[in-house]
Amino acid sequence: MIASVKGKLEAVTAESVIIDVNGFGVEAIVPATVFNRLPKLEDNIRLYTYLHVREDIMQLYGFLEKEDLEFFKLLITVNGIGPKAGIAILSSMPADILTFAILSEDTKTIEKAQGIGAKTAKKLVLELKDKVGIINKTSTVIFESQDDLVNTDINHEIKGEASEVLVALGYSRTEAMKAISLVEVTTEITAEELVKLALKNLM
Repeated sequence: MIASVKGKLEAVTAESVIIDVNGFGVEAIVPATVFNRLPKLEDNIRLYTYLHVREDIMQLYGFLEKEDLEFFKLLITVNGIGPKAGIAILSSMPADILTFAILSEDTKTIEKAQGIGAKTAKKLVLELKDKVGIINKTSTVIFESQDDLVNTDINHEIKGEASEVLVALGYSRTEAMKAISLVEVTTEITAEELVKLALKNLM
């Protein structure tokens, strides 16, 4: 298994990067979100990698962050999602947004990824909702909040009310959840105040 590669960025193609590792050109397929974060050609770069082996091909997939690699490996455990679909999903949105989408069961956001239909999106949410908090540090905090929504705690009831208002205003559940998570919720805050503060984050 090739866990990572480090070397000079030699070339960039439409779907991949080529890294010069001690004279060997190593090609890795990367999500679209990686391209605007690449260093200049000939600068050093490190990718965390996953080697996918089939009878007819060997492909290396690369990520700038170890957490993104772990998320990718989690995605491809879902029946019907292979490495190509996993890259497509992470190309359409960063891992933190995908985390919010999974935890809020926002399949519409997940369906925006190329080649991902409603059935696959629902399956992804069903299989990963209890697992994503383990992968992403941000999602761990949000996952705990989601768990607490079943309690009678007034703060979480207010979060639920505020979320419904934001959805009614046209925002997705993913956007609403992320905006609310950025607000420091106190015991004195009202749903109306929370909505106003969350809207500032959305803007």
